[in-house]
Amino acid sequence: MAIKGKTAVVTGSTSGIGLGIAQALARAGCNVVMNGLGTEKDNEKAIADVRSHGVRVAFDPANMLRHNQIADMIAKAERDFGSVDILVNNAGIQHVAPVEEFPIEQWDAIIAINLSSAFHTVRAALPGMKKRKWGRIINICSAHSLRASPFKSAYVSAKHGLAGFTKAVALEVAELGITSNAISPGFVWTPLVEKQIPDLAKSENINEDQAKRKVLARQPTSRFVTVEQVAALAAFLASEEAASITGANYSIDGGWTAQ
Repeated sequence: MAIKGKTAVVTGSTSGIGLGIAQALARAGCNVVMNGLGTEKDNEKAIADVRSHGVRVAFDPANMLRHNQIADMIAKAERDFGSVDILVNNAGIQHVAPVEEFPIEQWDAIIAINLSSAFHTVRAALPGMKKRKWGRIINICSAHSLRASPFKSAYVSAKHGLAGFTKAVALEVAELGITSNAISPGFVWTPLVEKQIPDLAKSENINEDQAKRKVLARQPTSRFVTVEQVAALAAFLASEEAASITGANYSIDGGWTAQ
């Protein structure tokens, strides 16, 4: 896919979707700067997994709540690797509550991590991409960038905003060899979701199979999206073959948003 030797920065990449994307890009020959706030042991394992593909891998602990740390992460990647060619904004958090009970600090954190951090990474990475006349920006949105759910006001707002930001950036750099696209997964089978199933079963007084079906009620396929499927789409969007795709928001949600 002609991205061997390029450098990717992937936020929130020490587990789940982000780790899957880091692995897919590494398999394609990309050097990877990983980022996340996991435990040291978990981070070391994730880094080793990505490095096993024979590429250079670095880890940056930048906190996505801190714009100065984000800018420093991009600058350091440019210095150490020579370029940031591919930027994947994946970091995100969630909180569920009615609007009138939604903690203000949770609202602020979700908007900061799920939306504003992408502005800060793109703002820092674009000058280098423009200079080289090549770049790939991939923002991991959600089916909630296209649909709303009750009690997820901050998450829905952030993901709608991220989808719009993706399109605005695409138009600004359309003639410069840089693309900006979004991926909007439905429910993805990640370690986090796997851990939530027993809790849901317990709270609803149902078994775990019933809990899974309840979660998947919105996806006509009745199957979870896999991390590998999302990662494969991200790797394609990073490729030269996707050079004419920009400003797009790809649903990968088992038919959720087709309804």
